[in-house]
Amino acid sequence: MFELKKSGDKFHFVLKAANGQVILSSQMYASKASAMNGIESVKTNSGKDSMYEKKTAANGKFHFNVKATNGQIIGSSQMYASESGVSTGIESVKKNAPGASIKEVE
Repeated sequence: MFELKKSGDKFHFVLKAANGQVILSSQMYASKASAMNGIESVKTNSGKDSMYEKKTAANGKFHFNVKATNGQIIGSSQMYASESGVSTGIESVKKNAPGASIKEVE
């Protein structure tokens, strides 16, 4: 499920797996419409390997970004202890995003 949230005058979303764990957190958007476009981009393009960018943080942990076709980062994962964790996270986005519902939360 995607949860769309308002923070101050900006919007962002998270994608949660069936167990409620957050698997992707978006960037901040200036408008609700822009955040909805970000959700639609993830839903439509999540099956494309080219959307995912695997990264290693300065502390040695691993994470990934989901990028739009224009190269802009749509969302980022949590930190993982291993590269295999990143791969599992990407597979979870691929599995959960396409059919995910959207819920607006306070």
